[in-house]
Amino acid sequence: MSTSFTEQLRSANESQWQKITQHEFTKKLASGTLPPQNLKRYLLNDHLFLDSFIILLSTMVSHARTLSDRIPGCQFLGLITSSENNYFEDTFTSLNVTPTERSTYKMEKVAQDFINIMKEASSTGSLSCCLAVLCVCEWSYLEWGTIASKTSKVKDQPNFQRWIDLHSGEYFESVVGYLRGLLDEEEKAIGEEERAKVEDLFKRTVDLEVDFFDMAMRES
Repeated sequence: MSTSFTEQLRSANESQWQKITQHEFTKKLASGTLPPQNLKRYLLNDHLFLDSFIILLSTMVSHARTLSDRIPGCQFLGLITSSENNYFEDTFTSLNVTPTERSTYKMEKVAQDFINIMKEASSTGSLSCCLAVLCVCEWSYLEWGTIASKTSKVKDQPNFQRWIDLHSGEYFESVVGYLRGLLDEEEKAIGEEERAKVEDLFKRTVDLEVDFFDMAMRES
């Protein structure tokens, strides 16, 4: 049985991929030992590129080839703009993050780099390029989220458990399967130049995910 395109992309970045899925941040999140200041820094920066992520996902949906290919993306977009955004708002309140602090917060470089790569992928007008970035973001999170859901000691701590729940379970597995399936199918339609671009975007996004967790765990 031949290896799928998405599996090939992941295998080419396996060392960095493992750094995402086995990161200290996710382990501390699941154990309930993540300091509030680290969660706060992580969420403030993550929320700053949520708009760019929505644009990227919307662009992917608009370039999907059929209605049946668009519908799951639209449904996931609905979750991002409701349940996930609600989590941010509720957790900011719980962490006593004021509207002023949010509006004046200076984003970390890695957050700006995420915005840039999402905009870059969106601007290509290429379905495969959009999917390259989306697959890394969602697939890597599914892996650590699944691990965290099995080891979680934070069932009574919604700031932690809700984030784990958003990135694990049957529905999120279906989202990742959907995104990977589209990219695997697109491999048949792209040439060498576009394939190289997909490989580059995938690798750079993996590296950014590692850098983002490292930033969140920084002591100061």
